[in-house]
Amino acid sequence: MAEHDDDVALIRRWFRTLQVCIQTVDFAGSRPLFADDLITFGTYAAFTLGRSATEKEQWRKVWSHIDQFRWHLDNLRTIVSADRLTAVGMAVFESTGYTEDGKAFNRPGRATVVLGRKAVLEDWVAQHTHVSLFPGTPSRSFGTKQDHPPAL
Repeated sequence: MAEHDDDVALIRRWFRTLQVCIQTVDFAGSRPLFADDLITFGTYAAFTLGRSATEKEQWRKVWSHIDQFRWHLDNLRTIVSADRLTAVGMAVFESTGYTEDGKAFNRPGRATVVLGRKAVLEDWVAQHTHVSLFPGTPSRSFGTKQDHPPAL
């Protein structure tokens, strides 16, 4: 499968856009990145069917409880189909989580995202995501962004 630089650039842009949405807890801004009929694996449900359910059952339980979310896009891995309409993006991320007593902890993980589009050079839309934390990482973060203002 030959990968075109512009396909990979658009995959990288997809991950960067999602990163900003997670950092700013922008659920509305993230919705165009995902198909309505999205299927996900995640921390809180074996399968989540649909973007709305994923937002409710996954994103809203995580995004506002972590800080400093960032992808390691220098190590982004991609697979693009021969027709350039389907792709897989795989990336490692880091974030900061908080214990029940407010202590910060490193919260690294990884994600595999299946992306699709109707025409070459259109923006990618996620059809499936599988996000997981590295083994040994606490699965829950407590507090809110208001509890842990960013360092200046």
